[in-house]
Amino acid sequence: MLLVAVALAAVAFPFSATWWGGWILAVAEAGIVGGLADWFAVTALFRRPLGLPIPHTALIPANWELMAARVGTMVGSRVLTREYVTEEIERVDVAGLLALGAERLSRRDLESATLTLARWVAGEFSPHAVGELAARLRNLVLARPAAPMLAGALEAAGRHGWDQRALGALARALGEALDRPAFRAIVAEVVDEVLARYRERMGAAPRFWMGIASLLGLIDRERVVQALHAGLRQVAEDPEHPLRQRLAEAVRELPGRLRSDPALARRVEAARDDFLRTPAATKMLEDAAAALHRALVADLGRADSDVVAWVVERLERARRALITGAALRQEIDRWVKARVLEAVERHHGRLATFIEKGVLALGPEGAVRLIEDHAGGDLQYIRVNGTVVGGLAGGLLYAIHLLMRLL
Repeated sequence: MLLVAVALAAVAFPFSATWWGGWILAVAEAGIVGGLADWFAVTALFRRPLGLPIPHTALIPANWELMAARVGTMVGSRVLTREYVTEEIERVDVAGLLALGAERLSRRDLESATLTLARWVAGEFSPHAVGELAARLRNLVLARPAAPMLAGALEAAGRHGWDQRALGALARALGEALDRPAFRAIVAEVVDEVLARYRERMGAAPRFWMGIASLLGLIDRERVVQALHAGLRQVAEDPEHPLRQRLAEAVRELPGRLRSDPALARRVEAARDDFLRTPAATKMLEDAAAALHRALVADLGRADSDVVAWVVERLERARRALITGAALRQEIDRWVKARVLEAVERHHGRLATFIEKGVLALGPEGAVRLIEDHAGGDLQYIRVNGTVVGGLAGGLLYAIHLLMRLL
């Protein structure tokens, strides 16, 4: 537009002595002035025109921090008010979204997502991480009362049939751990400690005969460890093993005894502390966690994973409950909205700071690029309009000048 105005001025200049040549020249000159003025004004918002240090130019970079603070204050306190946010949250149909999402999901989707997530989690846990997790769980168990926690865990395991699986898995994990020489040596030391404590509690005559048996090799820690190893393998492989059945019965009766017998609860607390604080127990827990991790990885590698099937079954129940249970959806809707409103009330004062930091993170150059990318075309039209409006204003003024001369 500037070039058109300049070309028009050059063409009209030789005819400036005529009324129409002078009028065209006035239109062209005023268009040049208007275009240059608006070019300068728009450019001064973002940078110094032609790089010259003219005062009051490059307004956005020079006042960026103040603008960011004002934007944060305006949005936080005048736009996203507590009342507005509350109204918008209340309009969201969480129950409807839950029902829609549950209907769109299928059992196959749940199986695929569960298998992918479970394999990723199992792959992310290295043997070292599994050992650290076992140590943290041990510390957590030591910090809480053992009897109520153990009773609740045993009841949950019994309801879902986990007690039999847990007994088998524990026996198998301990049997595999005894195959390793280091763990076997630790168990042998524990056996020696137990035998030594047992001898201290015995009378003179039993102690004498026990010493004779040890001398003859009838009581040997290696034999005890071998017998323990063989017994664990039998318990792990045979679900109908008498010892396993007796252990299962004892486990089913234990929750009631833990809650009704204070003496038993105290003994459980003491036994837990004595056991979990020993190096042998720490090593055993780490080995058991590693064995459990290997079993989980092996299970997830199969097409018919038991873990995935169990998780998917629970997710499928929840999905059906969301589809058919309007009351459940409404309850979840109320709970979610109440928690969100609590978060808004608690953190609304930080909203202005959050927005301010977000704007500041752009930086002056980033903000200039952002505004130019989104409003560059409109800003160019401001310059075009300046040229056109300037030319029209110049033509009007020259027409008034001609009219005054005629009068």
